[in-house]
Amino acid sequence: MDKAPKAAGASARVDDPAFPAHRAPRCRSLDELDAQVIHCRACPRLVAWREEVAATKRAAFRDWEYWGRPVPGFGPPDAAVAVVGLAPAAHGGNRTGRMFTGDASGDSLFAALHAVGLASQAESIDADDGLTLRGVRLAAPVHCAPPDNKPTPEERDTCRPWLAAELELLSPTLRTVVVLGAFGWQALFPVLSAAGWEVPRPRPKFGHAVRVTLPGTDEGRNTLNVLGCYHPSRHNTNTGRLTFPMLVDVFREAARLSDL
Repeated sequence: MDKAPKAAGASARVDDPAFPAHRAPRCRSLDELDAQVIHCRACPRLVAWREEVAATKRAAFRDWEYWGRPVPGFGPPDAAVAVVGLAPAAHGGNRTGRMFTGDASGDSLFAALHAVGLASQAESIDADDGLTLRGVRLAAPVHCAPPDNKPTPEERDTCRPWLAAELELLSPTLRTVVVLGAFGWQALFPVLSAAGWEVPRPRPKFGHAVRVTLPGTDEGRNTLNVLGCYHPSRHNTNTGRLTFPMLVDVFREAARLSDL
């Protein structure tokens, strides 16, 4: 079993629920953060599920060697836009090792980013397909694929320090956060509040195309725009709840607000 490096006279095992809270704040770059995330085993249910899926596989991907670990964020360290989703898909990011890559949600997401000029290509097939993002970083409140795509509140809270550290490292350039779905919306605002932004009370309700502007702070926080967007899940796109033009419009607005 891997162990976390010791820091400041303390240590935390990767299978300790305190591991994210111990390691995430000590990371000084996104590369360092990503390297720590992929070793995390803090949530036993998620570890068991992601590894079971990686071993049993889906018939269509029987020749794949699944990633089967926590999936780190993806995108440049100076991104002006962060996209906060839910969690990796069992046969998407959990298979490919890259957020939103290899599943139906990613098909819609990357096509929309490409349409706005924020992705180098419209398809995201695997981690070595050459895709790059311009000014955008993909993040998630939960880094492991959960059963039925439903992390528990405890799992969300255990994983929260990774998201908090990611947004902290992005804060010098961050101008806009696009939140895909209500789960990400609920997970994000406590992180922003703890990071120093003044979040309205009661907290804003999630909705598609909802925009919340958090003023900058004397501590150097930039004015931050938070945009709600329905999650580009197969259910939402197949039923027409979220159309491709709707998704493109959200990212076009995010790019405008962030001067991209």
